[in-house]
Amino acid sequence: MEHRLRTISVVVSAMAISCTAQIVHAQYRVGVASTVITPQMSIWMSGYGSRDKPSQSVVQDLYTKALAIEDADGNRAVFLTSDIIGLTAILSDSVAARVSEKTGLPRSAILMTASHTHTGPVVGENLRTMYDLPREEWENIRSYTHDLEDKMVSVILSALENLEPARLERGNGTAGFAMNRRLFVPAQVAMRDNPIGTVDHDVPVLKVTDPQGKRKAILFGYACHNTTLSDYGICGDYAGYAQEYLQEQHPGVTALFFAGCGADANPSPRTGLEYAQQHGRELSQAVETVLNGPMTPVDGTIRTAFSNVNLPLTAAPTREELQKQLEDKNRFIRNRAKYLLETLEQNGSIPEQHPCPVQVWGIGKDFLIVALGGEVVSDYSLLFKYQFGKDRTWVAGYANDTPAYIPTIRLLREGGYEVEDSMIYYGLHGPWKPEIEPILTEEVNRLAKEVQQGG
Repeated sequence: MEHRLRTISVVVSAMAISCTAQIVHAQYRVGVASTVITPQMSIWMSGYGSRDKPSQSVVQDLYTKALAIEDADGNRAVFLTSDIIGLTAILSDSVAARVSEKTGLPRSAILMTASHTHTGPVVGENLRTMYDLPREEWENIRSYTHDLEDKMVSVILSALENLEPARLERGNGTAGFAMNRRLFVPAQVAMRDNPIGTVDHDVPVLKVTDPQGKRKAILFGYACHNTTLSDYGICGDYAGYAQEYLQEQHPGVTALFFAGCGADANPSPRTGLEYAQQHGRELSQAVETVLNGPMTPVDGTIRTAFSNVNLPLTAAPTREELQKQLEDKNRFIRNRAKYLLETLEQNGSIPEQHPCPVQVWGIGKDFLIVALGGEVVSDYSLLFKYQFGKDRTWVAGYANDTPAYIPTIRLLREGGYEVEDSMIYYGLHGPWKPEIEPILTEEVNRLAKEVQQGG
């Protein structure tokens, strides 16, 4: 009997030590919130200029989700994800201002991303010259965008209001369905699968658990266009299915997806719901592999930085050139010309630079998150991982604004859709000047140095 009591005492003591150790590592407080943002009406869908009617069905609900983190010193930051084509500066700045007014959070501590699904609604004036829509369609879009803003603010506030002790761990997996889409053919770069092209297959994963080890949230990303689908059914595409599968596998857990720098990558194969589900399954399984293996504990102070950098464009077209473009056979060129002429009339000139948001978070000394606005190509992700350390660096695209594609000098020299044609749909003359790469990289390095000091 005495031996049995001693054994029980040892076991209880070991359990107590184990629980205490977990509580010691729970140096953060975390809040999670989620809400549906599926359009309640038939609405024009974004991403493809060939569409000729609004949405016809809802295949899968869309969501906006927030992960709020507070460190031991009371520093707070919020990571917002949304199943939409992209954010506009007007939308994200308004959300941030409203949240800051209510909570005191600085702009740098509010990071907003989009999944870049091409089977979601048009949002604000994103890709403004891609659409020729009647007034009632634009009214639907404005109404939806206004409602989306309210829901984004609400979900962020809800996450901040429900902070509870938690432990953070990070890891990195791999999924192979992203394929470089810039294939060199005679005299041009075609948008086709290029098996030997640049691509980022990393799957960054952040696991959030309570002090007892129960999973609460999973934040993960992937650098690939969310373009498996191209029909008229509202859907989150592969990113939506990956989140859905993870939440089915872990009841009560919120799964949040952010898009990496995959502007020059497409899912392969694609076109069809079965492929969206297949890629979603592969991505969720990559996350599961990370969750079930050894992960790195996250600890230390949260530090955040944010700025807008002006990226230079080539010389603006003249009024005469734009007037001529109004007669072009390409309706998208006509739309852009009309938009730029309106800009010229209102402002007296056409800007030869455009702002792009840059945001960097440092959590402790060993975890860095870089978030860039725009459709950012994979070169940037690979570069920053090389500079700051592959195992400690996450790079997100489509963050806070989506002004255009963001190519590197290499792509600018090569040409192709990401460099030239895409600018038409964003209402920008172009292409960018080669200086955009050093401007952007220098700003990321400056902000990274700022957040890492004393981290």
